[in-house]
Amino acid sequence: MAVNITSIKTSSNGVWEGDNPLDYAFPLLIVQTTLILIVSRFLAFLFKPLRQPKVIAEIVGGILLGPSAFGRNQEYMHRIFPKWSTPILESVASIGLLFFLFLVGLELDLNSIRRSGKRAFVIAAAGISLPFILGIGIAYVFRKAIDGADKVGYFQYLVFMGVALSITAFPVLARILAELKLLTTRVGETAMAAAAFNDVAAWILLALAIALAGNGSDGPHKSPLISIWVLLSGAAFVAFMMVAIKPAMNWVARRCSPEHDTVDEAYICLTLAGVLVAGFMTDLIGIHAIFGAFVFGLTIPKGGDFAEKLIERIEDFVTGLLLPLYFASSGLKTDVAKIKGSKAWGLLVLVISTACAGKIIGTFIVAMMCMIPARESITLGVLMNTKGLVELIVLNIGKEKKVLNDEAFAILVLMALFTTFITTPTVMAIYKPARGFSARAHRRLQSSSDNIKDELRVLACVHGPGNITSLINLIESTRSTNKASQLKLYIMHLVELTERSSSIIMVQRLRKNGFPFINRLRGGRFHDRVAVTFQAYGQLGRVNVRPTTAISPLPTMHEDICHVADDKSVTMIILPFHKQWRRINDHEEVENVGHGWRGVNQRVLKEAPCSVAVLVDRGYGGGAQMTPGPISSVVQKVCIIFFGGSDDREALELGGRMAEHPAVNVTVIRFVKKNQMDGSDLMLRPSPNKCRENSYSFTTAITNPQTEKEQDEGAVAEFKTRWEGMVELIEKTESNIVEQVLIIGKSGDYDLIVVGKGRCPSTMVASLAERHAEHPELGPIGDVLASSGQGIVSSVLVIQQHDMAHSEELPVSKITRGEVNNKKDAEPSSLV
Repeated sequence: MAVNITSIKTSSNGVWEGDNPLDYAFPLLIVQTTLILIVSRFLAFLFKPLRQPKVIAEIVGGILLGPSAFGRNQEYMHRIFPKWSTPILESVASIGLLFFLFLVGLELDLNSIRRSGKRAFVIAAAGISLPFILGIGIAYVFRKAIDGADKVGYFQYLVFMGVALSITAFPVLARILAELKLLTTRVGETAMAAAAFNDVAAWILLALAIALAGNGSDGPHKSPLISIWVLLSGAAFVAFMMVAIKPAMNWVARRCSPEHDTVDEAYICLTLAGVLVAGFMTDLIGIHAIFGAFVFGLTIPKGGDFAEKLIERIEDFVTGLLLPLYFASSGLKTDVAKIKGSKAWGLLVLVISTACAGKIIGTFIVAMMCMIPARESITLGVLMNTKGLVELIVLNIGKEKKVLNDEAFAILVLMALFTTFITTPTVMAIYKPARGFSARAHRRLQSSSDNIKDELRVLACVHGPGNITSLINLIESTRSTNKASQLKLYIMHLVELTERSSSIIMVQRLRKNGFPFINRLRGGRFHDRVAVTFQAYGQLGRVNVRPTTAISPLPTMHEDICHVADDKSVTMIILPFHKQWRRINDHEEVENVGHGWRGVNQRVLKEAPCSVAVLVDRGYGGGAQMTPGPISSVVQKVCIIFFGGSDDREALELGGRMAEHPAVNVTVIRFVKKNQMDGSDLMLRPSPNKCRENSYSFTTAITNPQTEKEQDEGAVAEFKTRWEGMVELIEKTESNIVEQVLIIGKSGDYDLIVVGKGRCPSTMVASLAERHAEHPELGPIGDVLASSGQGIVSSVLVIQQHDMAHSEELPVSKITRGEVNNKKDAEPSSLV
């Protein structure tokens, strides 16, 4: 039934007055938006293991909601997505697109493109030229094979087809490279530079295509002079923006610099209004409004406080809410049913193969001519074949201008989906930089202490400013006052790579100096605060501080940490625990940064190429920061709990380093069994079927209990000899270990308690093997001290010594030696 759109009302009077909200514009828009967001988010969740960009989920969601799937039910289509609602949905989506293109222009630094070099320019030119030329042939085939395609002017048609095949989606490519950790490799840097060139060329070609398109197949063909006037007017608009508006925006940015206390809201509002005005001007000229928003984004100074403020104000709303509507509307207009018969499906295969061949072959040949290895060259070609964002914009404009009919539009949308979908798995299959760890020496404290002149290298990770004070206190307590012993500290600020495009901007700024971004902390005030604080500490104390940033998805964050630890020959990694305790008015409050960060710690503990320490912070230092220097104004009391085993020996070694500091009082509490038979009645047997989430894991390596005991005795004897008179050594013979450890933690006598993880445990620790674990990655003793609700007031440092022989761990079950003798088929691990 035909609907007079002028009769459509904005809102209803409610169901009590007999109105159906779905017959009114605004309630229907709410329902459409909610449905699109739910479906696209659900699909994004499903596609996440495949590392697909979010735009794929949004387009597929639109296709499912549209006439290709759910829309086959006419009642649903007429009720949820009636034709009269299409202009309203697309108008709201276009507002999001307008501001998103403004953000893209804000991201794109023309100066960095000019500095990218000839190689990236040549690769980009080849990646555009060959697909564009092949697009001319595809346009000819389409005009012959698709009904109605020949009604559009040949020149307009081939330009649109050439642009559609030659585009590389810059934001989508950046997301894929960041996910695959290729941004800082030569391939990633070349691909990003070439994509930036490609992006600029795409917008110029798109402006040309729009200027030539006119009304497509509708109405009389316009005079070529009109297209010339449109192009000249567009060039004049760009010149005006760069000559007049850019200096004005530079002045605004200076007014909003950090030297001023606040950013005037009037400047923000005027800038956002400027986006709309620029869009209106290009629409008035005859070029699409998004071109004006993109050019206006180029006029904003990059990297300043003003640009960051703009991104903070509009990014989440635009990319999280409005932009999915645009991509979903593309899917809603895609009717796969229009692709009928073998001829139409043959055209789809032809377009996909032509687009892939043009991009990959063109890029590969030129990259080889630029002396890039073959594997990297083919990877570059696959990466440059990424479609998605700009591709859909081109196709939507082509459909809007009636250059592309429903069948051609559906074929090209599916082509964009397919080429983007295969990018990530193809790159992972053909190119993955080696991340293996070298077998270098000095991977643990015990081995590095043999030569005190060696520089101790520590990699300390932080989530944010909340970790700074406790970490500085810990580092300061380990700083030797011996002038021959130097401490080099790498501070790695861990930042989760999210779906926000600003995280991609941050990655691009920080990627210029190695993996993952040594000494490049211009990502914002938050990151500056972390870097500046530690650099100030390094200047006050005799510590060489190198700030770093790792921006990664949480599932692969451990790769960054382990890579830097290996590359910088680090002896120990210090990780913040995923929980922090604070006492406020005698009440304990727990801040949990999330289970994802706990997973990061677990993977680092498993794969680290050096010793690892996890800091469970309960206000280490009481909020007071130790003053670097010969005499500190704050005295720290540290307790080393020693049961035996390689991890405990590493903790003892760290205690010795702490004992050198004049402001640190170290106490070693050694637990010994009343029965010196060494627990010969108890053994552990691996139980792989046990749940790792609530069971402790121990090494599967076969160890000799007598040898372990001799090493423990030797370590304690050496410790006594070296630090006699400087360290208090207490021996306890106690059977109830948990209760005794809790008493130490509750006493408040110590600011920090250092324990080993206990992967190769003594008999006393092994007796806790089947205890229910709250934090199994900390080992039995560390878990006791880190558990909630026990009244523990001391911070805890849990240490795991690097030992490749103990890298494999499994949950265990306790058995007695008598049971072993009765069951000859038992295969216990000689842990105790």
